[in-house]
Amino acid sequence: MARHIVDISSPLKAGIKSDPPHMLPKIDYMDHRQTAPAMAEYMGVRIDQFPNGEFAAVEQVQISTHNGTHMDAPWHFFSRMNEALTPGGEPSWRIDDVPLDWCYQPGVKLDFRHLPDGYVATPGDVEAELKRIGHDLRPLEIVVVNTAAGARYGEDDFIDRGCGMGRAATLWLAERGVRVVGTDGWSWDAPFSFTREKVKATGDVSLIWEGHRAGREIGYFQMEKLGNLAALPGDGFDIVCFPVKVHRASAGWTRAVAIFNA
Repeated sequence: MARHIVDISSPLKAGIKSDPPHMLPKIDYMDHRQTAPAMAEYMGVRIDQFPNGEFAAVEQVQISTHNGTHMDAPWHFFSRMNEALTPGGEPSWRIDDVPLDWCYQPGVKLDFRHLPDGYVATPGDVEAELKRIGHDLRPLEIVVVNTAAGARYGEDDFIDRGCGMGRAATLWLAERGVRVVGTDGWSWDAPFSFTREKVKATGDVSLIWEGHRAGREIGYFQMEKLGNLAALPGDGFDIVCFPVKVHRASAGWTRAVAIFNA
């Protein structure tokens, strides 16, 4: 069977506007010649005895589990989850608790690029898009949201671009058995800059992180800073997105891909 793979991950790169300033990743690159002196000293040999005086290329990376394309666990959203399913809820799962079969499932793309920056998508928006693409949602399908932010990754306005998914829309998906979702925006929620203005105007603190907080009611995992979603159709592909197994962490990086089987 012929197979076509589309990379839907964004590169982890320093020196671009991928996160707020206090969260930006740092990457120090050491080339083959820079590492040769230390290795030559350790081995008790001369540098010129290495081929071309070279040893190994190495990178030192200082990052958070929320840099780059990553998957958030319910622990990131709140200390408890499934309060709508179990009396009192249960301790939130960490990233090393994710069922691996949830991370390899048929994918569905909601194209919300036309929605304005800061807009909070509703269940009605989700239903309308599913109707447009002719898809009946099934449990465990991985739903990804293509927003206006996707084309701005690394640009100065990236973290303020795109729509977000509200509490009601997130729960609408979770109530239908969806357990892994994703967005090409900086956050599953609308950009914080828009939420801040709404909270100032209304005094409604529940608007802060409303999509994330839906995981308090029904636990789910979400990917952020996906890439290349514009290359995907509405359905007809699988998504593979196994997160790095960081012990008891709130998130893990993932090389998410879409797989088309001909």
